[in-house]
Amino acid sequence: MDNTLDDSGKLVLRLALGIMILLHGIAKLTGGISGIEGMVTNAGLPAILAYGVYIGEILAPILVIIGLYSRIGAVIIAINMVFAIALAHAHEVFLLTGTGGWALELQGMFLFAAIALALTGPGRFAINRL
Repeated sequence: MDNTLDDSGKLVLRLALGIMILLHGIAKLTGGISGIEGMVTNAGLPAILAYGVYIGEILAPILVIIGLYSRIGAVIIAINMVFAIALAHAHEVFLLTGTGGWALELQGMFLFAAIALALTGPGRFAINRL
C-alpha cells in the first residue's frame, strides 16, 4: 500500500481523536471539574487527580492534533479514558443499548483509537514521529 495513504489515514485518526477529545476538554475549562473531583474523591483518590483531566483532554489532544509527541499524547488520552470508564462508567461496561450497541461505544472508540495511534505513530504529516 502507498505510504501516503497510510500517513493520510494516521492524520485522519489523529485529527478525529484529538479534536473530539479536545471538545470535552474545552467543556471542562468552561464548566469546571467539580463533578470529576467528586468522582475521584468518592473512589478514595486525592481530589488533585481530577486536574489530570486537563492534561488528558487539553494538552494531550493538542499534541495529537499538531503531531508533536503524538504517541505520548495518545498514551495520555488512553490513560484518561481508562480513568473515565472506571470512575464514571464502570456500571455500563457490560451493558448494551436498546439497538444492540455497546453502552460505552464512544468511550471505547476514544480508548482504542488512542491505543492504535500510540502503536502506529503519527505518520509523516506530523511535526515529529514520536
